[in-house]
Amino acid sequence: MADGSEEALVAGFDLRALPPGFYEDPYPTYRALRRLSPVHRLPDGGWFLTRHADLFAIYRDTATFSSDKKVEFTPKFGAGTPLLDHHTTSLIFNDPPLHTRVRRLISGALTPRAVAAMEDGVVALVRGLLDAMAAKRAPVDLVEDFAAAIPVEVIGNLLVIPRDQRGPLRDWSLAILGALEPAPTPAMLDRGNRAVTAFCSYLARLIDDRRQKPGDLEHDVLTRLIAGEADGERLTGNELEQNCIFILNAGHETTTNLIGSALYQLCLWPSERARLLADPSLMKTAVEEFLRFDSSVQLGNRRTLRACELGGVALPEGALLNLCIAGANRDPDAFDDPDRLDVGRQPNPHLGFAGGPHVCAGLAVARLEARVALSMFLARFPGYALDGAPERDPRARFRGFRRLPVRLI
Repeated sequence: MADGSEEALVAGFDLRALPPGFYEDPYPTYRALRRLSPVHRLPDGGWFLTRHADLFAIYRDTATFSSDKKVEFTPKFGAGTPLLDHHTTSLIFNDPPLHTRVRRLISGALTPRAVAAMEDGVVALVRGLLDAMAAKRAPVDLVEDFAAAIPVEVIGNLLVIPRDQRGPLRDWSLAILGALEPAPTPAMLDRGNRAVTAFCSYLARLIDDRRQKPGDLEHDVLTRLIAGEADGERLTGNELEQNCIFILNAGHETTTNLIGSALYQLCLWPSERARLLADPSLMKTAVEEFLRFDSSVQLGNRRTLRACELGGVALPEGALLNLCIAGANRDPDAFDDPDRLDVGRQPNPHLGFAGGPHVCAGLAVARLEARVALSMFLARFPGYALDGAPERDPRARFRGFRRLPVRLI
C-alpha cells in the first residue's frame, strides 16, 4: 500500500520543474510513479512511463512508436537552429530509412573482430591514466582524470581524429547533450547551438581531408561513412557531419557516466567491491549491473504514430512519451530485489542500451571500455575511497558526476 509521501511525489511530479533533491536520488520518485501511476500524464500533456514491460514493448514496435523528433524538437529548439538540425538528423532520433542506412554503416566498422582488436589499445590507455593518477600527490578526480578521458580517446580513434585536435570535443559534447534536458534554459540552448556550429565547422575540414586521404574501411568509421554502402548509397554532407557528432556524443557521455557511477557505487556497496576483488571474472556481469542499477541514460522518448493502449491507458495518435529507463531498470516485476546492487546478477534484462532496432550500436565498445577500465582500476587501487563530496551533474536525462574526488589506496 502506498503511503502519503509516495502519493505526494506522484501528484507533484513535473519533468519540467524538478526539485533540486531529485537529481541526487530520483529513484524514490520513479518507484512511486511505477507503483501508483506507471503511465502518468504530465502537466505539459506528455506521458511518463516507468514499467519495464511497457518500455520493452515500445522499443520493439516501431510501427506504433516513432523515434523521429521533428514534431517534439521544433518548438523546443526553434526552426532553423543548429540544435534542431543536429538532433533531427542524427541516428538515434530518426526512423528508417535514415536510421537503417547510418546504423548499417556504423555497425560495419564495429564488428566483433574489430572491437576485439581495440582491447590492447584500451588497456594501454587505461594503464597510462592509472600511472598518471598514481603520480599525483593530491586527491584525484575520477571524472576528469579517468572516466572522461577514456571514451574521448576511444571514439577519437574510431573516427581517426588527430590527437592534438581532441581538446574541444568533450565540451562540445556536454553542451549539445545538455540541451536535451526536459527544460533547457536559454543559456543552455545558446551554448548548444554554438557547439553544434563549431563542431560542424571542424568536421567539415576533417571530412574533406579524409576524402583526399581515406583510411582503413575495417576500422575507420569516418572513412566508412564517407564511402557509403556497396550499392553506392551515401550520406549527404549534413547527414555525415551530424552523425559524426552523434557517434562522439553517444560514445562519450554514456561511457563516462558508466565508469564514474560504477566506481562510486562500489564505495557505497563494499561487499560487492569485495566480491569483484575476490573474483575478477564477475566483471562482465558487474558491468551489466552498473548499467541497470544507476543507468547512464535515464530517459528516452517516443511519439505514437497511431492510437494505442499501454497498461490499460488509452493513448492518442501523436502522444509524446517519456520512457523512464532508470525506473524500468528497477522494476520488481523484471528484477529480484531491484534496489540492491548485485555484481553477479543473472539474468539481467536491463534496458541501459535501449532495445529493438534502436539498441545502442556501440554497446560492445562501451562494454569493452567499462570492463577494462574497472578491472584495471580495482586491481591497481583496491582500497580507493571517496575524499570529499562528489558533485552530481544536475540533469534528468543523463546521470553522472561533474566531480568525483577519491583517495587512491
